[in-house]
Amino acid sequence: MAALELLAQRGQEGVTLRDITDRVGANVAAVSHHFGSLESLCDSAIEYALERCLDEQIQELGFLDTTSTLQGVAAAFARPMTRALAAGGEELAVMRTVARVGIDPPQGRQRLTDEFDRSRRDALRMLTANLPGVDEAELIFRTRCAAGMLNWLALAPIGTELAAMSAEEIGRQLIPVVVGAFHGYPQPASGQAQDPHQ
Repeated sequence: MAALELLAQRGQEGVTLRDITDRVGANVAAVSHHFGSLESLCDSAIEYALERCLDEQIQELGFLDTTSTLQGVAAAFARPMTRALAAGGEELAVMRTVARVGIDPPQGRQRLTDEFDRSRRDALRMLTANLPGVDEAELIFRTRCAAGMLNWLALAPIGTELAAMSAEEIGRQLIPVVVGAFHGYPQPASGQAQDPHQ
């Protein structure tokens, strides 16, 4: 937990083994013996955070089917973040760690590749049902933008403001924004130019 909190606050480059051992009241030799190195300890904490977040997102998307609305897809996609912001503590530390990793992905996350792929496939299946005219590459781009926005939210001051609200209130604020990211800008009919200011 101490490693997660520090990673969430500072990122991997801003954490030392001494920071972690001071926080938990352990000695450096014991932690080094158990994990081998600071990098190994941070990797374990990051992998734990990613796996936990992915499992939760896969579970939320798994409750949906192809009749689910775009709002339902957005709610499922954002629910791990809304819960974490409302709960605080370890849940928020997990999401902030995932957010930092999302912004600056570390190498060597092959063990979780299948889970990343499954989460993306589940989201794409629901989005394709709701946005049949949008090709897969565009839907992947929109999904990545929505995920990036959630990552930013976990780390930005506005995330702290939202954390004072209940999960339901956060959802009311956040879900329409995620719907907008998924829906994208309406495409003009073929042969027609569209004014971007309309």
